[in-house]
This record gives sequence, C-alpha cells and structure tokens, in this order.
Amino acid sequence: MTGAETAQVVLRLDRITKRFGKLTANDAVSLDLHRGEVVALLGENGAGKTTLMNILFGQYTADEGRVEVMGRALPPGNPRAALEAGVGMVHQHFTLADNLTVLDNVTLGTEPLWRWRSDRSGARAKITKLAADFHLSVDPDAKVGSLTVGERQRVEILKALYREARILILDEPTAVLTPQEADDLFATLREAVAMGLSIVFISHKLHEVMDIAHRVVILRHGKVVAGMATADTDRHALAAAMVGSDVSAPKVNPGTPGAPLLNLRDVTTPDRGNAPGLQSVTLALRAGRITGLAGVSGNGQAALAELIGGLTAPETGQIALDTADVTGWTPRIAVEHGIARIPEDRHKTGTIADFTLTENAILESYHKPPMSRTGWMNWARAEAETKAIIDGYDVRCPGPEARIRLLSGGNMQKLILGRVLEAAPRIILANQPVRGLDIGAVNYVHEQLLKARDRGAAVLLISEDLDEIMALSDVIHVMSEGRLSPEFARGTMTPAALGVWMAGHGFDEGVSHAS
Repeated sequence: MTGAETAQVVLRLDRITKRFGKLTANDAVSLDLHRGEVVALLGENGAGKTTLMNILFGQYTADEGRVEVMGRALPPGNPRAALEAGVGMVHQHFTLADNLTVLDNVTLGTEPLWRWRSDRSGARAKITKLAADFHLSVDPDAKVGSLTVGERQRVEILKALYREARILILDEPTAVLTPQEADDLFATLREAVAMGLSIVFISHKLHEVMDIAHRVVILRHGKVVAGMATADTDRHALAAAMVGSDVSAPKVNPGTPGAPLLNLRDVTTPDRGNAPGLQSVTLALRAGRITGLAGVSGNGQAALAELIGGLTAPETGQIALDTADVTGWTPRIAVEHGIARIPEDRHKTGTIADFTLTENAILESYHKPPMSRTGWMNWARAEAETKAIIDGYDVRCPGPEARIRLLSGGNMQKLILGRVLEAAPRIILANQPVRGLDIGAVNYVHEQLLKARDRGAAVLLISEDLDEIMALSDVIHVMSEGRLSPEFARGTMTPAALGVWMAGHGFDEGVSHAS
C-alpha cells in the first residue's frame, strides 16, 4: 500500500446518486480520498464528474447517498458547511462578480458581519503572498470584469487557497493556463500535498493526470467503471477506459488552399484596459486552409476574434470579404457573409443559460428563411434541426426542450459546434474550440474542423495549446502584445521556436524560425 492509502480518510462519498428528470447524472458513486493524496476524476463530458463535485460542495443535493469529511457527515445542499469543513472548490466555469475587484472577490464572505472595518491591508498582503507562492500573478485591485480568461482562472484558485482549504477540488484548473503556469501550479500543489493537502483533480489533459495524481477514478455514464494507481497505467489505457474503446487522433493531410475569403490589411483596434488591441495586423484567411494562431492568453487574440466576429470595427486599416472592402462592419454583416463563431467563452458569449437547446441552436439563424418567414418562427423545423445536432454531435442532454445551463460544459460546446458546422459556413472562427473537452470529444472536434476545411471553408484556429496548433494548422501565426508574426508553414516550426515569438522576441530580433 502507498503512504496515501494508509493515511487518514479525509473525504468519503458513499453511493451518491443524483437524477435530473430522466437523466441519471450519478449512479451509486463511491470514492475515498486520503490525507496528502491527489485523486484524478476522469470521464467523458457529461459523465457526471462536475455534478458529483457540486454535491460534495453542497451546491446540489444528492437523491441518495452521503458525504463525509473528516469522518463527519456533511449536511446536504449547504456550501457554507462544506467551506467550514475545509473543502475548497475551483470551478470550471467562473463564479466571480465582474464589477468587484480581485480582492473583494477573494475575501467575499470570509469576514464576520459584526466587524466594524474590513482588514483590507491584511487581506491584500495575504493574497499577494499566495499569488507569489503559487505563481498566480494578478493585481488585487483590478476589476474582475477587466481581466483576461486566464487571469480570472487564477482568481478562482486564489479564492480557494485564501480560505485555507484542507480538501481542494480542482475542476479543469489548467484549462486557461499556459504550460509554464501549469508547471508552476503543479510544483506548488506538490508542496502543499506534502504538507497534508488533499486534492480531487478533474482534467481532460491526461499528461497532467499522470504527472500530478496518485490514483485515478473513472466515470462513464454516471457510474464508476475503473480505478487504479497512475503508476500502474498509462495515458492510452486511461483514454480507452474513459470512452469504452480505443481512441485515436484524426489523420491530418495537407490542405489545398484557395482564394482568400477574408483579408485584414494593417488593422489596428484600441486597447481594452490591460488587454492590447491589434497593432497593424495583416492576415489572409484562405479557403481550404486552417490558419493557426498561437500565443499566451491576453496578447490580442480576443481583439482579433471580436473583430472577425463583427463585435468591434477597425480603428484604422481595412477588412475585405473576397475582394470587396467592407465598411460598417457589424455582427449581422459577419453572419450574413458566412462567418461562424465557436467563441472562447461558451457561457458568456456562446449560449444563453435560460434558453432551451432549441433556442440556442438557432441564435444565428432564427431571423431568416427557412427558420422564419414574415416574422413567424418555424418551431417544428427548429426542434428537428436541434435533434439532428444532438444526435449527430453526441450532445448528452435530457432533450431539445431542456435549459442549456443544465448541460456540462463539454456538451454545451458540442451543441455550439453543431450550430456552427451544420450552417456550412465559409469562414469558421474556432476560438479555443476544445477547451474542457474529453479526449474523444477533442478528436471529434478536430475531425469536424478538418472536414470543414476540406469542403472549402477557411478556418482560423485560436488556441493556447501548441500541440493542437501544430497538429491541425496548415500555416501558423503567433500573436504577442497585439502584433502578428509572419506566416509559418506547417512543419517548419518547433515548439521552442514558436515560444520565442510568443515571448515577443521574434518581433524584436527578426527571427523567422528555428529547427
């Protein structure tokens, strides 16, 4: 037995069952966590991982079963009791107040109501120290609404650490971190685990699971189907256990580029707070080609995505569709010219939480035939097309009438993917398209993007995952501080060479590539 297996059991989930109507999200799930142990919880999107952790944290109430922390049963549906028992949770989807500062978000609810004055100086010092120790650099006085996605993730982690949790639930904690940031976080987590912290680690990045976890528990369709020590398995075996069969990445053949469908010429956009705008960017998106855009989060990728989607207009420079310059650039013009978006934030800009799957599936097509005529919606057609997306893209849900907020993040992403690709767009803006997806879903998304390319679509793939960029892209650009690198052909750049450009050095030194 390992040291973790002989240590105190700090957490016990005993035959947890949770149903949402006809859908059984958790089916008699049991799990133990020991002091100083990291247990990875794996499974496909919709397997029940996040639901199980929400029950542990008191945000959901189990239909059956019980949760014990330090040998004592937790009252169901009581997040305060979970916090007081030493359970901290870093949510996959942020639970932050955009109009408050980082300091206010982190300290919210941690001070007694009868205290006359908040100890802001002490809180700021503690946050600053935690940020330095855990390599989670963020300004305590910055408004959360002005932060990048990566910075918001750091605030979520700081919230849990600030409360001195003894059990930490990490739900996709590195989804928006750079590889270097993830390495720093893991180094600190190892130190904390050595001091007795216990972690439930949810991730679809199997190399991270093998690196950080002592044991793995695998869910499939809400049931525990496997459990093993990471020392006794490998990434391929874990992937097969998750999906119930062998998985393999799609074969990537070279694309056949055609004419430019979208041209940006010397485009500049204004900065947004701490986030840079575009700096004289020139870019051509060609039919039949995947153009990859690499870069560290917050270096202008969001500005480029908003520009292409019509959410912002150029301050200087010009946009051309095919060969015609466009003025008055808007989202409607972008949609009408066949530009489809897989947005970076599926919750904030990709879906409307209280709309049904059907309503979300027609967000960009409801206003035109055949979905509507003379102002009347064809709801029967809308529901039929939504059912086709659900079946064709394996969206695991109660049905097209369900509110989309009930779906896991991965299943939301699959609905968005179906909405985009079934419209047969000419240009696809794929911004972090596989963030938070399991290995089977990642391969499926990549396969669909390749098929769209081969049908003649121009695809812009924005990703912070260099492996993804290098695997799929026909050509690669790097963005740093709003500047766009030259175009690099597939196979001419190593990760280290791209890293030089991501750090901004290539722009200053005129570096082209390195072998």
